[in-house]
Amino acid sequence: MNLDFVAGPWGWIVAGLVLLGLELFAPGAFLMWLGLAAVVVGLATLAVDLPWQVAAVLFVVLASIFVLIGRRIAVRRATAEDDLRLNDRAARLVGLTFPLADAIEGGRGRIRVDDSSWGVEGPDLPAGTTIRVVGHDGARLKVVAA
Repeated sequence: MNLDFVAGPWGWIVAGLVLLGLELFAPGAFLMWLGLAAVVVGLATLAVDLPWQVAAVLFVVLASIFVLIGRRIAVRRATAEDDLRLNDRAARLVGLTFPLADAIEGGRGRIRVDDSSWGVEGPDLPAGTTIRVVGHDGARLKVVAA
């Protein structure tokens, strides 16, 4: 069996393109970096006749570097763009002000936020008083008079 194609530059390029194509079906931005490394090794082998052992070592080194760079980019983008409170509705209300729907009596009352009603804890205040959400304990909001 002739392994010149498999171990040669076109084998690396085809393997890289296959890995890049597989990224479409298994997203996670991992196969992409391996595919990119394989394509670069194929192009390097095309430019300079590298033995297959050197090409394999170059692939491992480039794949490791590309994966590390990709992870760093992904982490930086995730912390910059993602709202870490996206699924924590109570945490998203902290710092906002609302009028009391029901007076706070005995430390407990209610506010209306859009189309929902939230239980609140805080100092006794009459209905209609503007309050500021300062924290939460589960679904119960901690409030003070604004």
